[in-house]
Amino acid sequence: MVLTTEAVPAFVRLAAHPLRWRLLTDLATSDYRVRELVTLTGEPQNLVSYHLRLLRDGGLVTATRSSFDGRDSYYHLDLDRCGDALAGAGAALHPALRREPATPRTPPVDPRHSPRVGVLFVCTGNSARSPIAEALLRHRTGGRVEVVSAGSRPRPHLHADAVRVLRDEFDIDITRQRPRPLDAVAGHRFDYVVTLCDKAREALVDFPDQPRRVHWSIPDPSTAGGTRPAGYAAFRHTAADIDTRVRHLLPVLAAARP
Repeated sequence: MVLTTEAVPAFVRLAAHPLRWRLLTDLATSDYRVRELVTLTGEPQNLVSYHLRLLRDGGLVTATRSSFDGRDSYYHLDLDRCGDALAGAGAALHPALRREPATPRTPPVDPRHSPRVGVLFVCTGNSARSPIAEALLRHRTGGRVEVVSAGSRPRPHLHADAVRVLRDEFDIDITRQRPRPLDAVAGHRFDYVVTLCDKAREALVDFPDQPRRVHWSIPDPSTAGGTRPAGYAAFRHTAADIDTRVRHLLPVLAAARP
C-alpha cells in the first residue's frame, strides 16, 4: 500500500512543521502582527508569512486589519477549532480515542491564593469591549480573580448595547458601572494586562512589576450602527468572541499562581 500525505489528518500535517508549531504556540497566548512573529521566531518575514498563509488556509488562524494602522494585520488562533481538530486526529488514529465535544466549564481558580491573580482589561473608551471582558471574567470566576477595566481615553458613559448584551445574553447587570481612566488604576499590581483594541495596545505604557501583556484584536462594535439592530448584532458577536477568549484565559489564570 502506498502512503500519501492526504491520509494524514490535516491538523497533524499543519502542526507537525516546527515553524508552524511555533506560530501556533505563540498565537495561543496573544494576537500578533507578522513583524512581531518574525521577532519571536527569529525567522525571515517571507517564511513566516508563507506558513501563516498555510495556517489560514487550514482554518486555524484568522487575520484582521488593525484598527490603529490599516496597513497592519493581527493574527488570531482559533483555539476551539484546534481542539476539534485534535479530537478528530485522535479518532482517525483509533475509535477508542474519539471524544465527544466537551461542555465548556470554568476551571477552578483557588481562592486561597494570596494575593489573587490580577487582570486589567484595556480599550480606548472603556465603554464596550473592556467592560464586557471585565464582567465576563468576574462572572466566570465567581469573583475569585481581581479584575478591572480602564480606557486610554474613556467615554462619559458605557455604551447602551454593552449593558444590554450582558443583561440579555449572560444575565449580568453593569448599569451602575462607569468608564474609568487608566490613571485610576495607576500603582495597582496586575499579573495580566489584556488590550482589546489595537489603538490602546499601541498607546499603552509599561506597568510596574512587568505584568504579562496579552492582546485581543477585537473590532469596536459601536462602529457597526449604534443602537440600531445591526449595531446590537455586532455587540452580540463581540460579546460571544470575548466570552470565548475569557474561557480560554481561565486555565491560564488557574495556573498563574504556584
